[in-house]
Amino acid sequence: MSARKQRGSIVDIGVLANEQDVADAAARYVISAMNAAQHKVLGVATGSTPLPLYERLRAAHAAGEFSLAHSQAFALDEYVGIDPEHEQRYRNVLRAELVGAENTGLLDENLHTPDGGASDLDGAAREYDAAIAAAGGVELQILGIGADGHIGFNEPGISLVSRTHVDSLTAKTRSDNARFFGGEIANVPSKCITQGLGTIMEARQVLLIATGANKAEAVRELVEGAVSARWPATILQMHARAVVLVDEAAAAELELKDFYRERWEALYA
Repeated sequence: MSARKQRGSIVDIGVLANEQDVADAAARYVISAMNAAQHKVLGVATGSTPLPLYERLRAAHAAGEFSLAHSQAFALDEYVGIDPEHEQRYRNVLRAELVGAENTGLLDENLHTPDGGASDLDGAAREYDAAIAAAGGVELQILGIGADGHIGFNEPGISLVSRTHVDSLTAKTRSDNARFFGGEIANVPSKCITQGLGTIMEARQVLLIATGANKAEAVRELVEGAVSARWPATILQMHARAVVLVDEAAAAELELKDFYRERWEALYA
């Protein structure tokens, strides 16, 4: 699957059979978009959803089909106050997935993450927003979606034009992430620095991946609901180059699922 040229503001929806097919399609999209881009800045996400995608990008790098060696990567977010050596610090997660010749060729100095250990967190958030702008902005932003509709750590109720900022994590998000912290919600940091929705929307292209039945309500609102701060991801309906890839489980509540399949085949087959 290759990235299409800019078109109207209708979000492109790919409904695929399962998580593996979603990862395959996402990898083809990222490889095509980044190989074609003159401006090689990739926005990267963490959590469990993009891991199969990163696995395929590593395989493509090993096969000589893809490289981030001459690219920069900007993370969506970072926990505040997490131990710098903690394996779930997002910089450490992304290092393990993407950095080095054994992964995608990305250089460590070209991986940018918010400074969750800064003494001036608000200043660190402003500096991160400025660093993205100084790099010329993000060419392609990879996104997941939370069960409550958050993207990055932009929780329900956030301003639809927010910039990179310090925020608190909801109990729902901390509970969802407890699986990465020994199953204990008390071990999950309660604050973060996250790109804002306004910052995310400035990426030239957006690729959102959603898999699993627990994402079905959020996907329904994202694709067919009203644009609302209650479901932060719905702001992507206003993006001119957004692609959403979902498996059958995540697409279960979409009313127009058959139409999306037909349109997807016409655009990307």
